[in-house]
Amino acid sequence: MEIPASCALLFLLFCAGLCCIDGRKESVTSGSSKGDDANQKRPSRASETKQSRCSYTFIVPQQKLTGALCLSTESARVNRSEVASLRALLELQQDQLDQMRGRLEEEGTLASEMKILRRESVNMNARIAQLYAQLLSEIIQKKEQVEEQRRLEGLLLNATSQLHQVSSNYRDLEKKYDTLASLVNNQSQIITLLEKQCQLKTPTKELQEATSLPAQQSSVLVNINTEPKDVQRDQSAPFHQAQARQEPLESFDDSPGPPTETPFISFPSTKSPGPWHDCHNVLESGEKTSGIYLLRPRNTNRLLQAWCDQSRAQGGWTVIQRRQDGSVNFFRTWDQYKQGFGNLDGEYWLGLEHLYWLTSQATYKLRVAMEDWQGRQVYAEYDSFRVEPESDWYRLRLGSYQGTAGDSLSWHNNKAFTTLDRDKDAYTGNCAHYQKGGWWYHMCAHSNLNGVWYRGGHYRSRYQDGVYWAEFHGGSYSLKKVAMMIKPA
Repeated sequence: MEIPASCALLFLLFCAGLCCIDGRKESVTSGSSKGDDANQKRPSRASETKQSRCSYTFIVPQQKLTGALCLSTESARVNRSEVASLRALLELQQDQLDQMRGRLEEEGTLASEMKILRRESVNMNARIAQLYAQLLSEIIQKKEQVEEQRRLEGLLLNATSQLHQVSSNYRDLEKKYDTLASLVNNQSQIITLLEKQCQLKTPTKELQEATSLPAQQSSVLVNINTEPKDVQRDQSAPFHQAQARQEPLESFDDSPGPPTETPFISFPSTKSPGPWHDCHNVLESGEKTSGIYLLRPRNTNRLLQAWCDQSRAQGGWTVIQRRQDGSVNFFRTWDQYKQGFGNLDGEYWLGLEHLYWLTSQATYKLRVAMEDWQGRQVYAEYDSFRVEPESDWYRLRLGSYQGTAGDSLSWHNNKAFTTLDRDKDAYTGNCAHYQKGGWWYHMCAHSNLNGVWYRGGHYRSRYQDGVYWAEFHGGSYSLKKVAMMIKPA
């Protein structure tokens, strides 16, 4: 019985020592997991190295001991190297955990940014698709507008050509009518003379001259259809204003070369029988009244009528263009600008061909008189003005400027004349289409005196197509009155 009891006692002591050691190890492990700050608060190593003792109370039956009983209550010492390695491993794992937390935060930030970018990309793609559809619709609409504009331009050209043909036929009929009216008037004069001779019953020289007139009149009837088409007249003057006595038929045998055109009978709208070389020649002959006169430039049988202004700047000015009330449409074709159009006592264009023959006979100067809607009058004068022949597209030759309106025509110097159906400007498009007139356009205009006559001055238009002089009120102001005049320098 003594041996088993001692063995049991030893076994209990051994288990108690193991439990003490395990408790110390658990305290060490839990202390190391609190971090560096908790380690600093631990007691010093000297206190750790002290031998801790565990005291236990055992209740054992009384036994008779025959020998000495020795009990060792010292606990097993903790291994310092293992503690250090555990601490290092714990620190390493803590660092790895911190790194993983940092990466996790960065990846979370990147993921949120990616979501935002994807959302913006979806919105951007939707906006691009919308803009593309809108652009495609605008392109289709512009193509339709261009086609419609071309169709309207074609219709306008056809209408203007038909209008030109009708006006040409109308002028021919007017000329025939005036010729026949003159013939009837001459015949009535012959009848009156014959009646007088019959009453006197004595043949005179007047009767002989009267009997010779029918032969001349018959030649006029033969040449009615071949009458020159470039003769301008005042279309607004009524035919019943004919004077009682008409001038007889005139031929121009004093020209240097043979006549190339049929004779011309003067119209009653002419102030004086003439013909004169220009309005300065009219002034020199003593005619000081402004009005319509018959002109024939030197070295040609070309006859024309023009308004002579004898009141401005010492008089003698041949008016080649005038705008004052918008009664005449200046958006015309090449042939119309060549032959001339309008009313001689109102708005009209003399004609490029007539202008060429006038400026070829001497050195002429140009004066442009302008008036705005406030009554202010200015002028621009150029010391030389000439137009080249049609083979050079009636190119403008201009001299130096002086005046009060500013120089808005020198920019057009040496430029060919351009109309809707003859594009001779330097612009990629047709300036006559945008400016609604005919002019010596460049790229396109600093002056546009043959444009649209707008009432009131400032106008609204898609293009600058008014009657403007850029140095005087700019291109968006349509002038009230304009007159272009020439006379020998």
